Amino acid sequence: MTAFAAVTDVLETYFDGLYHADTDRLVKTFHPKAIYATADEAPLLYRTMDQYFAAVAKRVSPASRNEPRRDVIDSIEFAGENTAFARVRCSIGTKDFIDFLTLVRTDGAWSIMAKIFQITERVT
Repeated sequence: MTAFAAVTDVLETYFDGLYHADTDRLVKTFHPKAIYATADEAPLLYRTMDQYFAAVAKRVSPASRNEPRRDVIDSIEFAGENTAFARVRCSIGTKDFIDFLTLVRTDGAWSIMAKIFQITERVT
């Protein structure tokens, strides 16, 4: 499998995890020491992976509300054999997210090391 395909697989599992509020899927995509943050909340929101997964587990999933999927991979860039950057978009409820995801390859597997995101409220 190419590096591009492997990163795409991680991102598709990430989208599935968000859409189904499935922490088992998300655990597979994030490095255990990953950073999760947004400056759209004051003060800056930062969560550990344990905090993030607990928050996701409490969500009502977009799938259970029959929301249309709005997840898109805008770009994937590689800085070398073990570092990649992805710009992706997805929606949960009336919120649209732009995620900047930095991925690392350790022990032959890609995982998200940092998720920094922007939130906008969708006008329907």
